[in-house]
Amino acid sequence: MRYPFLDLGQANAPYLDELQAAASAVIASGWYLRGEQTRLLEQEMAQLCCVKHCVAVSNGLDALRLIIRAYKELGRLHEGDHVIVPANTYVASVLAISDNGLVPVLVEPSEATLNLDTQLAEQLLTPQVRAIMTVHLYGTPCWDATLKRLATERGILVIEDNAQAIDARAAEPGLNGSHVTGGLGHAAAHSFYPTKNVGALGDAGAVTTDDEALADAVRAIANYGSDRRYHNIYCGLNCRIDELQAAMLRVKLRHIAQESARRREIASTYDSFITHPAIVKPLIDSTMQQVWHQYVIRVQGDRDHFRDYLTAQGVGSDIHYATPPHQQPCYSQLAHSELPITEMLASQVVSLPIAHPITVADARAIAQIINDYQP
Repeated sequence: MRYPFLDLGQANAPYLDELQAAASAVIASGWYLRGEQTRLLEQEMAQLCCVKHCVAVSNGLDALRLIIRAYKELGRLHEGDHVIVPANTYVASVLAISDNGLVPVLVEPSEATLNLDTQLAEQLLTPQVRAIMTVHLYGTPCWDATLKRLATERGILVIEDNAQAIDARAAEPGLNGSHVTGGLGHAAAHSFYPTKNVGALGDAGAVTTDDEALADAVRAIANYGSDRRYHNIYCGLNCRIDELQAAMLRVKLRHIAQESARRREIASTYDSFITHPAIVKPLIDSTMQQVWHQYVIRVQGDRDHFRDYLTAQGVGSDIHYATPPHQQPCYSQLAHSELPITEMLASQVVSLPIAHPITVADARAIAQIINDYQP
């Protein structure tokens, strides 16, 4: 494959010396859980997201689960409460809701942004809806005046699924005045899955928030429910990050500004040079700072034929996501949902290569290959 969709070995190659040095230091320290690397990672993530607190955890799904569980323990959410969540998202967003005994309310995306249609979400509010999970899908912030008003005037909890948008910035300031995703709503979950813009060499995640009580509850629940050694205030879980992953992530965070800028450059190149009439390009919004975890086009026609063509030309691609949550076997109770925009997007989306080592020249070449496509 001349232009692979993603090669993690090549993606990590620029940081190899730093990663090896960081790993060696952790191994030599003899301290592998809940140590200095985790403390520093939490400090650096909180600073990046412009919030007071960060709790590093085992993965992105656990980060979402822990936020909701902590709100339940604090009495802010209760069994059976409804949570609005975009229908066009990875299943993890919905899993975190149902796993805690809450009811997901799937809402269609905006066809322009592919993110949650916040005005439609407002129309679907009921007395049972106590929270909204906003997903910054593909690295595009989903935050606006509507969400801010619902949080401040209606008392709706806003939980950010920031798995794909670390270092992104919204046009509208968040509840604490910051524009940075991860610090817009009441709490945010982050994923450091290896394919993410800030990827671990394994699995890891984090929770960020300005709410000290929530941060304390998340930290305790993630460590067997204990607030101190052998003292368990909750029936907790084991959702801790390890020192090796924390050290790897600290290396990656040092380069996040360059990574985000490079991805924006690749996205801008695709946007300028892809001209095929059957291809719908994603919206580049100059009022915000997108970080392009994925560059997702829509193919109007035979998507499989298009992807076969790309493969034959040496261009890797992927689909994010072919089957929306309400069509997954585990959510048969949601199968009756009428979500035509979500289903249309699922049948059309194709992700193009954007991660290292794809260059601007590569993006121009890929654009030309796409422009030469014969349906």
